[in-house]
Amino acid sequence: MIFLLGGIHVNAQNLKDSTLVVTGEEKEVPLVKKDTVQKKKRMKADGVAAVVGDYLILESDITKMREDMKNQGLSSEEITNCQLAGRLMENKLYVHKAQQDTTILVSEARISGMTDQQLSRMEQQIGSMDKLLEFYRKESVEELRKELIRINKERELANSMQDKIVENIEVTPEEVREFFNKIPEDERPKFGDEVEIAQIVIEPEIPEEEKQKVIKQLNDIRNDIIENGASFATKAVLYSEDGTSAKGGKLTITREDPLDKDFKQIAFSLREGEISKPFKSEFGYHIVTVDKVRGQKLDIRHIIITPEVTEETVKNAQKKIDSIRTEIVKGNISFDEAARTLSDEEETRGDGGKLINPTTGDTRFELTKVDPIIYDQVVNLKENEVSLILTDQTNTGKKFFKIITVTNRYPEHIADYAKDYSKIKELALREKKYKAVEKWQKETIAETYIKINGEYKKCSFNSNWQKK
Repeated sequence: MIFLLGGIHVNAQNLKDSTLVVTGEEKEVPLVKKDTVQKKKRMKADGVAAVVGDYLILESDITKMREDMKNQGLSSEEITNCQLAGRLMENKLYVHKAQQDTTILVSEARISGMTDQQLSRMEQQIGSMDKLLEFYRKESVEELRKELIRINKERELANSMQDKIVENIEVTPEEVREFFNKIPEDERPKFGDEVEIAQIVIEPEIPEEEKQKVIKQLNDIRNDIIENGASFATKAVLYSEDGTSAKGGKLTITREDPLDKDFKQIAFSLREGEISKPFKSEFGYHIVTVDKVRGQKLDIRHIIITPEVTEETVKNAQKKIDSIRTEIVKGNISFDEAARTLSDEEETRGDGGKLINPTTGDTRFELTKVDPIIYDQVVNLKENEVSLILTDQTNTGKKFFKIITVTNRYPEHIADYAKDYSKIKELALREKKYKAVEKWQKETIAETYIKINGEYKKCSFNSNWQKK
């Protein structure tokens, strides 16, 4: 396998311990001839710590991983470079095997959209794009974007490979019982205080006139493109309200992409060059055009505009949930009944507003492990007490109001097979998956080209990277 890095070809099969690749800022390397305007660029020699399959792990990758941990507020003082190197090698092993597996597909459109959202959040956090580029030592937004796309794609591939390893692993009731029984009584896990939570959600309505205003705006844009030859891409830059606007609304999608079903249905019904009429998705109102059909992929452009709620509808939503809370507190209606008949949240309405723990799949939340936001909302609530009105927002940024209650509390206790079956089952399943991953790693390391250089040869890794 031949790598091209910093203008230097690196043959993975013939790497020496002293192999260096050029990536940073010290060693002078002539990039152009003397008669060009460009000056010599100062570069820094970067050592190769290891090679896993088709992937290099540079010493700077290990340094950067430690810096990233510090930036995230995580302590890295007790973690050695050997441990960081082992973690990176494990990640590259997943990516390497995922690239070889034809059943593992990564949506380029989703990666691109996720990266655009990531860039936007990062820019807001740090203050400006110039500061962001300086922080990440990049010359341009496009250079930073390409780097983030690479990182996000590798993360997606690694996650998909891990999911595939354990996707068919299940545990039977007998395996759960055996798992529990083999734990000595004095070593059985202790489950902390748990709660069951229910909520009622009221969303501000979008007035019909606001919806019609957006539909008219999209129709005007569409007519200008069709009748006057205006550029769809330019219109997207000027009017679209999502991360693709900077690229003229451009996306590449497949039928398998996890996009809004109405959006996909409209896009795949269009011919090349055709522009849809305005339509609604869960995110807003769109028009879409198809630039090119490439087999099972579409190169499309879209414009999205989201109707705004008004100050009046926000006040009305707040009044409504305040009224609901008052009626519950007075005892005129139960929380369960109010949630079933009045809540705007379809996912929880049918079950009286009860929330499902995404980690365990049941209705219990362990307070020591619960999301900090939920913890703050429920920690001081007594059973069946109704919270004050809380403000929240959906994953699409839509503001809403809610009230919550704790329907049941379960005090801290030692694991009991009958009472805590779902949690014990989860622990048994986790152990079985861990063993499957361990077995996969052992077999895959044995069949994959791996080379470890320099000081990292002296490391004592948990996995057999040295193949001893």
